[in-house]
Amino acid sequence: MHLPRLRCAQPPPQGVPVPASPPPFAARAVSTGGSPVREILALTERPGVISFAGGLPAPELFDTEGLRAAYDAAFADSAARALQYSTTEGAPELREVIAARASARGLPTGPDDVLVTTGSQQALALVTATLVEPGDVVLVENPTYLAALQCFAMAGARVVAVPCDEDGIVPEALEEAVRRERPKLLYSVPTFQNPTGRTLPAARRAAVAEIAGRLGVWLVEDDPYGELRYEGADIPWLAAHPGAEDRTALLGSFSKVMAPGLRLGWLRAPVGLRRAAVVAKQATDLHTSTVDQLAAARYLAVADLDAHVAVVRDAYRERRDALLAGLPLALPAGARWNRPEGGMFVWVRLPEGYDAGALLKAAVAHDVAYVPGAAFYTGPPDPRTLRLSFTTHTPAEIAEGLTRLSTALS
Repeated sequence: MHLPRLRCAQPPPQGVPVPASPPPFAARAVSTGGSPVREILALTERPGVISFAGGLPAPELFDTEGLRAAYDAAFADSAARALQYSTTEGAPELREVIAARASARGLPTGPDDVLVTTGSQQALALVTATLVEPGDVVLVENPTYLAALQCFAMAGARVVAVPCDEDGIVPEALEEAVRRERPKLLYSVPTFQNPTGRTLPAARRAAVAEIAGRLGVWLVEDDPYGELRYEGADIPWLAAHPGAEDRTALLGSFSKVMAPGLRLGWLRAPVGLRRAAVVAKQATDLHTSTVDQLAAARYLAVADLDAHVAVVRDAYRERRDALLAGLPLALPAGARWNRPEGGMFVWVRLPEGYDAGALLKAAVAHDVAYVPGAAFYTGPPDPRTLRLSFTTHTPAEIAEGLTRLSTALS
């Protein structure tokens, strides 16, 4: 039996230079981890998986015909404009509609108060780039939105968690943290929070605004879910409270009420912060897609978005109720969960001894998925927690998914 002769790597001929390695990546690029949510979504893309993992709007509820007509109209009105460069601040007609909708929700806003962004995630990135220097302290709820933690990590911030209870930020703990840490800003998702679904009560919002005004802290208020309320009364934004007027960056999005593929968000901020964010955006992408802005503005001019959102709310309410109704039989005895008044998520805590991260592999093997809660924490996580999204699947699919989840957890 003759074996092939192995060839050993030969050194380069004498006198031939050896290529040097390129310089290393920036520290922030290697120290910031990827999103476990995105990685889980990649695992669950195969047909047949019922995923409670991603906060994905239901595609069958998109107003496909209305948006198609809006794009056609944008080209018919002026194809040259739709396909051309635009201003960094955003299309005037879209900013007017955004301002009018914010004013209708109790926050007086003019078009010049608004910067159109490529999704509200870009608005957060612009505000962070404008305000946060390496080593600055950023206060966050615990747990909090994972992509915000990534954004602050990329900026080199030191992220500090503010103690929370089932209603959100505890104002007394916030004041103590502000005095101790001297933070640059507080980041909050006060309405139907991601990942917990909880909503900060009105009295606490007033207290948070007062503390920020009195002690000198920027507020970054992220509100992607506020229009998805299924019960209870609307609560004013943090930005609408006395003490917060000159220090709140309010982030909004059309992703949850129109379509996430549009990648349209907005920033409402005091003039100085907004102008600095415009410069940061110029360095990032010059401006948000012109054709998408004009199509959205056209859609908002001719369609009844509020009526469409009402249809979406009815469907999501039914799905939320289906999930809540099935949890008692799906989860082990001793598990606890909340009842969100809106949004997309239910927060679960399994009994002592359970590890939601360790159990995920078994869940995926049973063609069902969720997001372990550990990724959303700053500091030591609670391994028993997990996030369930109810918006993507029908009530019948939710019931089947819970049956699979029960089998996996047992």
